[in-house]
Amino acid sequence: MARYTGSKTKKARTFGEAIFGPDRSFDKRKYPPGQHGPSRRRKQKSDYAVQLKEKQKAKYTYGVLERQFRNLFESASRKSGVTGEILLQYLEARLDNVVYRLGIAPTRNAARQLVSHKHILVNGILNNVPSTRLRPDDVISVRNKSRGVEVILDSISNNSKAKKWAWLEWNSDRMEGKFLEYPQRESIPENINEQLIVELYSK
Repeated sequence: MARYTGSKTKKARTFGEAIFGPDRSFDKRKYPPGQHGPSRRRKQKSDYAVQLKEKQKAKYTYGVLERQFRNLFESASRKSGVTGEILLQYLEARLDNVVYRLGIAPTRNAARQLVSHKHILVNGILNNVPSTRLRPDDVISVRNKSRGVEVILDSISNNSKAKKWAWLEWNSDRMEGKFLEYPQRESIPENINEQLIVELYSK
């Protein structure tokens, strides 16, 4: 399965945000990477550079490769409604993201690994494709044989204090969740300016 395997801290510093989750190394050096450190004078970026950076930030945040991202955008642009918002809804509806949001895994990367290693069921059927786009009322559960996996148990136990998402429903006793609906833009916490992405692809 193709995915980004480089330095997460360096990539987070590029965007100025801890896009991969809490990172102590990032907290110590929140300035962009480079041999001259924070003292380096940065040139003003062009509109294209700003738009491209926003697209890259969305890609790395959700762990999506270029072709996948482009396909998602094209699907969103064919739907009636606000293209940027629909794009984010499609990203949120990915199976790996929902496994992460439900608290079954501590990070999106961990969620992607759980799915690809056949620990997750969708509507009672084994699904090992992290990019699967869920639909309203789809049920996501942990496979019976996998309910003793340490990373899953640890993540679920720490999930009791986690924020509950309005578009998801979770039953910890059954290790089962439901994707209720596509989230509204104001409910998606990621700091992404989706309009810049739309402008980039509209050129």
